[in-house]
Amino acid sequence: MGEIEGTYRVLQTPGSRLGAQTAEGVSTLEPGQAPAAAAGPPGRMQTHLHLRVKLLDDTVEVFAIEPKSDGQVLLTQVWKRLNLMEYDYFGLEFQNVPSSWVWLEPMKPIIRQVRRPKNAMLRLAVKFFPPDPGQLQEEYTRYLFALQLKRDLLEERLSCTDTTAALLTSHLLQSEIGDYDEAQDREHLRVHTYLPHQERSLEKILEFHRKHTGQTPAESDFQVLEVARKLEMYGIRFHKASDREGAKINLAVSHMGVLVFQSTTKINTFNWSRVRKLSFKRKRFLIKLHPEVHGPYQDTLEFLLGSRDECKNFWKICVEYHTFFRLFDQPKPKAKAVFFSRGSSFRYSGRTQKQLVDCVKVGGMKRTPYERRQSKTRMTVRTLTADLPKQSISFTEGMRTFSSPSSANTSFCSVPASPLTPPGLPDYKDSSSSVMGPQAPHVKRLAAERNSGELEGPDATQAPAPGHPALRPCQGFSMDSPQPSPSTRKSPLSLSPAFQVTLGPAEQGSSPLLSPVLSDAGGAKMDNEEPKHKCVGADEAYFIAKEILATERTYLKDLEVITVWFRSAVVKEDAMPADLMTLLFSNIDPIYEFHRGFLREVEQRLALWEGPSSTHAAGSHQRIGDVLLRNMHHLKQFTSYFQRHDEVLTELEKATKRFKKLETVYREFELQKVCYLPLNTFLLKPVQRLVQYRLLLSRLCGHYAPGHRDYADCHDALKVITEVTSTLQHSLVRLENLQKLTELQRDLVGIENLIAPGREFIREGCLHKLTKKGLQQRMFFLFSDMLLYTSRGVSGTSHFRIRGLLPLHGMLVEESENEWSVPHCFTICAAQKTIVVAASTRLEKEKWMHDLNTAIAAAKGSGDMTLALPGCTVCAPPRRSSDEVSVEQESEEDARGAHSSLEVQGQHRANTTVHVCWYRNTSVSRADHSAAVKNQLSGYLLRKFKNSNGWQKLWVVFTNFCLFFYKTHQDDYPLASLPLLGYSVSVPGEADGIHKEHVFKLQFRSHVYFFRAESKYTCGRWMEVIERASSSPGRAGPPEEEA
Repeated sequence: MGEIEGTYRVLQTPGSRLGAQTAEGVSTLEPGQAPAAAAGPPGRMQTHLHLRVKLLDDTVEVFAIEPKSDGQVLLTQVWKRLNLMEYDYFGLEFQNVPSSWVWLEPMKPIIRQVRRPKNAMLRLAVKFFPPDPGQLQEEYTRYLFALQLKRDLLEERLSCTDTTAALLTSHLLQSEIGDYDEAQDREHLRVHTYLPHQERSLEKILEFHRKHTGQTPAESDFQVLEVARKLEMYGIRFHKASDREGAKINLAVSHMGVLVFQSTTKINTFNWSRVRKLSFKRKRFLIKLHPEVHGPYQDTLEFLLGSRDECKNFWKICVEYHTFFRLFDQPKPKAKAVFFSRGSSFRYSGRTQKQLVDCVKVGGMKRTPYERRQSKTRMTVRTLTADLPKQSISFTEGMRTFSSPSSANTSFCSVPASPLTPPGLPDYKDSSSSVMGPQAPHVKRLAAERNSGELEGPDATQAPAPGHPALRPCQGFSMDSPQPSPSTRKSPLSLSPAFQVTLGPAEQGSSPLLSPVLSDAGGAKMDNEEPKHKCVGADEAYFIAKEILATERTYLKDLEVITVWFRSAVVKEDAMPADLMTLLFSNIDPIYEFHRGFLREVEQRLALWEGPSSTHAAGSHQRIGDVLLRNMHHLKQFTSYFQRHDEVLTELEKATKRFKKLETVYREFELQKVCYLPLNTFLLKPVQRLVQYRLLLSRLCGHYAPGHRDYADCHDALKVITEVTSTLQHSLVRLENLQKLTELQRDLVGIENLIAPGREFIREGCLHKLTKKGLQQRMFFLFSDMLLYTSRGVSGTSHFRIRGLLPLHGMLVEESENEWSVPHCFTICAAQKTIVVAASTRLEKEKWMHDLNTAIAAAKGSGDMTLALPGCTVCAPPRRSSDEVSVEQESEEDARGAHSSLEVQGQHRANTTVHVCWYRNTSVSRADHSAAVKNQLSGYLLRKFKNSNGWQKLWVVFTNFCLFFYKTHQDDYPLASLPLLGYSVSVPGEADGIHKEHVFKLQFRSHVYFFRAESKYTCGRWMEVIERASSSPGRAGPPEEEA
């Protein structure tokens, strides 16, 4: 029998005499310790138990509780004293007899858990480590997490290389003492210990700390989490065990499942989706897997721990981790058995991560300032003028759509309530059995800006309001200047920018293809300030470097659509097979990490370029070639990753056909605002970005004279990137064709197997087909082996229904304007059908006839009759003579669907080329899509409506024939979009009444917009790319100009 703990009172026996001396009982006091004096009337015991808790900043707090209180009473007191909102991530741990740390259970009396509670020291610690720091919504929570990682470093729990440990320590230094000062840094490190062998890494720590100048404590905390989360030992707590063969191993649990380590190397992971049952029996810990994982044999794995208590403790931790991260709601407590019970009744008693996020979303908690007790931050001028971090609150990304509030300062994402409760909870008794519940959402923040200022240290003052000049990095257009901004100092999940505005349905414009921000009624507040341009000289190289920076920022955001947002969606629903998950993210994650570092370097170089001349030698930093050359060499090493992107695209398409769940997640994700282009378009971005690097470097080399100090580096960088793009050129062509066919397969209803070997997309656009009712609008799609024509589906849908399919073999195209008296019409004679179509303009007619004749000749010349036409559900018409015109019958519903307004369309689907061509009555060819890769641009512009007075500053992205408008470059999704097919670009005339410099005008019929750039060069660049992509789309023929 174990030792009996606690004091007890001896009951009076029937034969005892009243007033006789009471038996003393068994004392558990330490030698020399006297019992405390009674606080109440004589005969009553002490009413409070005083417990000491060591916080994460190493301060000790004392809490008074009732002696028989449950652990929840103490936990609640700790949360209240710390004013901690996201307290479910934390817990209290105490050291048990075998020197192992054990979590305090909320539903169990403290005196039954902690030995000698009066002398015990409990400590606050992080209990649940989310996979992403972006899921921590409060700045204070991130601060406590950083302190936990600081403790783990010192206790050697967070194993990592010396370089990584030095980097983490440097961020902790920046958070605690501020900007780099060698003397103070050395003195601080002499007094304070961050690493077990700190003296070995001292110089590395100082070197890293020197690079963090201007970084605020909140940003430093975030960087600590960003670096730590990528480590294999992040959040890992080892439990020593052995396997069936007696080999020594370590068990651990994380958000993804149960992990097995050999020393500090992970050798196996049992994901929650693979686990059917967790149980323990004495010292044996059992994991029962689903039959399909290991087949009929070895579906139960057994591990031996040191004792029954250790085994049960690890089992409880697994129960809690599974419930917190995987379930939507906490399980109900197990009913107590009447006579006897078998197994443990333990259940996780807190909120799940899903409930925690929902609670913040619904409750709108008050956020209060907090004190960084260890922070003695030194602030430089640069720190005070940099973007200050905002204490933000984020909400779970909705499964299907985003909703926008009316608030101008905060953007919220609604989380639809789970329609069904989890199908079953694991049977967490000693032999738990049941299918694991659905995975809790992995939260990605669209952060909303905190309205109140935050205290960054003991002497900090309230932060200025967002509009305060002190928060602006510089005046006028200088926001485009590359100060070290949170976009690179933070994670992709970092805080969203200030001034974020979201528009509700009431603010939608009524004009087709006109987004809310593009109408006077729906616009945000106008900014009447005059732009004050930076005086950094008129060197064209400077503006090319700024273009590299601006487009790199946009490119990194595009990568985050895949690496962060789409990953979160498929992981949350457990919708993607493991092999496809590995193929997709193992190819794109390294590229994303590389470009994050590259963007940081470009920002730092541009900051020096724009700095005062006294900070550097004459012109020594006014160059970009060395940065580009170094990174182009590194980028060359990723060639094998780029070459696998077509395999990724193909496998992803196959998987969406095989797995309905993945297809559903895919389609729902494309409806979210963050996915502002078709999802597979983002998979092309890495290869397309290489082409843009080549063009930007070509312009730099063309600008520099051969003797310029930056010419040699730029020329060498151009040679490197040209070699890479030449290697990948054929891969890019295949990728663009595959992406287009995949996109059309999803948009077209009534056709199967559109993606076939050898089939190439040539042109898509709107033509009017002659029917019994006259000319009816139809959408045509020309491929290398066939011509499809479609009509719009039922009103309110975004799909096109197949009306006919014409093979190119044996097809003839003839002029027929004189025969039918219809302007710009021509006749298409196929083997079994003849149709008459009319284009909107003579230019459109010439494009279609040229592409049709070229494709027909190519199909005839190839002589390949084996290419199977896709299955089509449209009934084939009866055979007709070659000169007979097919007159198409259609219902009134079809006619209404064909002419339905874009108002019934979601804004997201309205800017794809197929829909723009439909409403603008134009067409786009393969050559146009390829040329669009060359014509992409990003940057800040001032925009003015035709009848408005003020100018509004917006971050504008031009890609895929469309302008996308953001408030700042840090926003996760656009506020509005403006498709530019059909628009003309010009300089304002006298009648426009624009008396400003560097202004260009966009016009389509009665829609007129004015945009003002920061310089003559930038204005010319915007006009150039828009002119090439919008005014005259559709250079006929194949993309022979592509290098």
